[in-house]
Amino acid sequence: MTHRATPHSAVPHRAIPRTAQPAHPAHTDLLPAPRRLSWLPPTQGLFALDHETLLDARPGTEGAARWLRSTIGAATGLPLAPGADDDNRIVLAIDRDLAPEGYRITVDGHAVRIDGGGAAGVFWGAGTFRQLLGPEAFRRAPVVERDEWHLPMVVVEDEPRFAWRGMMLDVARHFLPKDGVLRYLDLLAAHKLNVLHLHLTDDQGWRIEIRRYPKLTGTGAWRERTKLGHRASPLWDDRPHGGYYTQDDLREIVAYAAARHITVIPEIDIPGHSQAAIAAYPELGNADVIDTTSLKVWDTWGVNPNVLAPTDNTLRFYEHVLEEVLDLFPSPFVHIGGDECPKDQWRASATARARIAELGLDGEDGLQSWFIRHFDRWLADRGRRLIGWDEILEGGLAEGAAVSSWRGYAGGIAAARAGHDVVMCPEQQVYLDHRQHAHPDEPVPIGYVRTLEDVYRFEPVPPELTKEQAARVLGTQANVWTEVMDSQQRLDYQVFPRLAAFAEVAWARLPRPADRDYQDFTRRMAAHYARLDALGVDYRPPGGPHPWQRRPGVLGRPIDGAPPNV
Repeated sequence: MTHRATPHSAVPHRAIPRTAQPAHPAHTDLLPAPRRLSWLPPTQGLFALDHETLLDARPGTEGAARWLRSTIGAATGLPLAPGADDDNRIVLAIDRDLAPEGYRITVDGHAVRIDGGGAAGVFWGAGTFRQLLGPEAFRRAPVVERDEWHLPMVVVEDEPRFAWRGMMLDVARHFLPKDGVLRYLDLLAAHKLNVLHLHLTDDQGWRIEIRRYPKLTGTGAWRERTKLGHRASPLWDDRPHGGYYTQDDLREIVAYAAARHITVIPEIDIPGHSQAAIAAYPELGNADVIDTTSLKVWDTWGVNPNVLAPTDNTLRFYEHVLEEVLDLFPSPFVHIGGDECPKDQWRASATARARIAELGLDGEDGLQSWFIRHFDRWLADRGRRLIGWDEILEGGLAEGAAVSSWRGYAGGIAAARAGHDVVMCPEQQVYLDHRQHAHPDEPVPIGYVRTLEDVYRFEPVPPELTKEQAARVLGTQANVWTEVMDSQQRLDYQVFPRLAAFAEVAWARLPRPADRDYQDFTRRMAAHYARLDALGVDYRPPGGPHPWQRRPGVLGRPIDGAPPNV
């Protein structure tokens, strides 16, 4: 097909009349919902892309162009060759008048133009462009033979509400191989989420190669068996479980994420949740209280009593660990856990009591704060920022440290009022390991019922905060703890479709929770399920689990009633 330039005052010759449109055009099914969207008059038609459509990538947009060719090009079979034909091209450009992550798509019958306030904005715009093409554009190869692919002639203008739009993925309890992590980065990008918080260490496994301490993965990455279901379950999986990411694996993950404008934030748990590390290096534990040489990587769930010893040796050990972590992860934030640290061993330890007396600390709670403050200063000296679960507020924090508010809103409110940045991730609202329905067919039901609508009505900024305090809320994060998610299939079931609702909450400026148009969201979700199908996501269907998604006989821990607002 030969194209000629058409003056912009003329009727666009690549436009298809509006009568060819479906009842609900693709542009009304976008998710997250954009801020502004309209048909482009006067034609209100469709724009055709074909094998001669060129991709005109202006300076600063080269990454988005590569992504477009590797995804949309692969799905459609269109070569998207570089070039600048006047009336049959996709133009990618930076427009500094837009917000850094903001974008504007203009489909005017002469060209498709995707402008972004920065490279990230162009990338998010390219993701919306993919949605406009339909669910087939989310596949890895063409499934239909088409000479042309059609776009609605629209203008879409959008920018995110929050800078931090994240998901925490626990790979310590059940290891997710590298390819699974790369797949989840694609899924985050498809939902305009830009933070992957990787929970890399816990009692049940150490998942990051530390070359100075090879036993962390040689011993700490493997457990002999695994509890099936909740810790009260009588069932066991007697197969050894484990795995870890090499440093090159993690460099690949970080680079893959960066190409999608996603920041990977590592979590190394200190001082609790540390039995895997102590099993590998017993001197890290409270050896004057228990025989730490007898400890193995933990095979069950819950809060573990075996915590790090408050010694200089422990501090140096984790400084060496973090030196390698900083080399792998350029993220400005490093998460150090800081939660669920039982104090019984410290109370019984002469070494711990001596350290409390030496430093003049306020008992064992002060000892936990001492651990956190040490690494707060250590990271700050290296140009990084500490972030931890809201228990790190106990004892006070240094300026610059940030808080992941997980036990409810209260920790985030206290942190914001104290001048600390906050990521809101209250377990009662956005822990995706919690069950999605009260029906007994839900697989291994954990926690409160958190439906798709519940997540859609989640509000990250508490009304108690002043405008200045609310500005401390960097954003929000959905957390995925994997104790009962022993496969990618189970992970998908718990995460989707609720992550789509969460993504809209994190991106869009929605009305108050009670005023949100959930009916319109479910209408758009009907189209989004087709995208998830194309991406191969084993989500929970609206009508309940498929037979193969159920786990009969595996004990969970459901909690009845509505979750408290704390």
